Amino acid sequence: MWRHIRNISILSVIALIGFGYYATRPDVAQVPIEKLTGRTPEIGEPREQWIPTIKVAEVDRWKAGEAPKVAEGLVVERFAEGLDHPRNMYTLPNGDVLVAETNSPPRTGTGIEARVAKWLMTKAGAGGPSANRISLLRDADGDGKAEVKTALIEGLNSPFGMALVGDTLYVANTDAVLAFPYKNGDTKIAAKGKKIFTLNAMAPNMHWTRNIIASPDGKKLYIAVGSNSNIAEGGMDKEGGRAQVIQLDLETGKGKNYTSGLRNPVGLAWAPDGELWTVVNERDMLGSDLVPDYLTRASFAADYGWPHHYWRYTDYRVEPQKPEKRQYERRPDYALGPHGAPLGLAFADNAKLGGAFTSGAFIARHGSWNRFPVHGYDVIFVRFEKGMPVGQPLNVLTGFLDKDEKAQGRPTMLAVDKSGALLVSDDVGNIIWRVRAKG
Repeated sequence: MWRHIRNISILSVIALIGFGYYATRPDVAQVPIEKLTGRTPEIGEPREQWIPTIKVAEVDRWKAGEAPKVAEGLVVERFAEGLDHPRNMYTLPNGDVLVAETNSPPRTGTGIEARVAKWLMTKAGAGGPSANRISLLRDADGDGKAEVKTALIEGLNSPFGMALVGDTLYVANTDAVLAFPYKNGDTKIAAKGKKIFTLNAMAPNMHWTRNIIASPDGKKLYIAVGSNSNIAEGGMDKEGGRAQVIQLDLETGKGKNYTSGLRNPVGLAWAPDGELWTVVNERDMLGSDLVPDYLTRASFAADYGWPHHYWRYTDYRVEPQKPEKRQYERRPDYALGPHGAPLGLAFADNAKLGGAFTSGAFIARHGSWNRFPVHGYDVIFVRFEKGMPVGQPLNVLTGFLDKDEKAQGRPTMLAVDKSGALLVSDDVGNIIWRVRAKG
């Protein structure tokens, strides 16, 4: 069926069936989530959806004194609260923590599709305007709680990624990478940012986040840019510079496609062995058991198949088909289950949580919308051996959904503070959680 209606977007389909229909005919998962997680996930037959499964957790934010459930041997505390949709974080050398208080740029459409998009985002706790600022959090007395919060940079355009190289702070808006002067200890940057690289933010600008990370030698930036669609149903002409990690040479200002075929890469992190890794949100509308999101190396010239293939399987909804590409594509390194929306990624080499959390990667999963039952809404740890992920993930933070499956919060991005504690942004609870080892 999808071969004949491939130019109809997901939101248009939702609009056709009405807002309330989602709860009556869900596609129910048939495969245990453990079989869809790990090095060799079970990739079954797709169940194409004309009527999409929509299961979005309604919002019922944390009350005073409430917190997620934390793994044995760890403690979770509130590092900062009262924020405005906190997303990405970045720890400066002096221990100050930057947080992007940000949201999707305004949707310019006025038709039914735009109204449905707004309805979905509002239901998930993301319907408000973007604060468009980078705030600075400072824990001056070292008690694990930020007592200073200042607006470091304001007037941005859905900012997300941040990276400090020397005395330059780079910030990735949804449409460009900007450079700002920075001095150690600054709590306010009044200078206007210098645009150094333009990014594709063509409407409807799905997957609007732009994460960045600097190379260890400080000569390059790597920019994660998600696709502008589910499976390029709007045409590949809207996908230029998207669904990839871009390598930007800071000396020449030139960018190139570094890793491609990634539907929506968000988290970026360097492994202890120097490899760049990312977490990727895979495609929707193939049933509750497909397609597994993943953690993978973002190696130079690697192609992970989007939009034509996933895990080296053909997505027959995409035309024209390109079977000749598949033999050159790479399978992801580790499946994270379908529709969990992994966003945050941080390796454990700088963390000091100890025990089982010594060698591997922490991953924050924002939570599903196109799956029944829901998946994600947690922070997990994937163990590494000899530089590669192994086994099943371990829970670090859970309990973001209450007993009625309402979202008290949604884990979003990760950072490690100067003491080695893990920071978790919660863009529904408007909190940054701090996870540390007991004692």
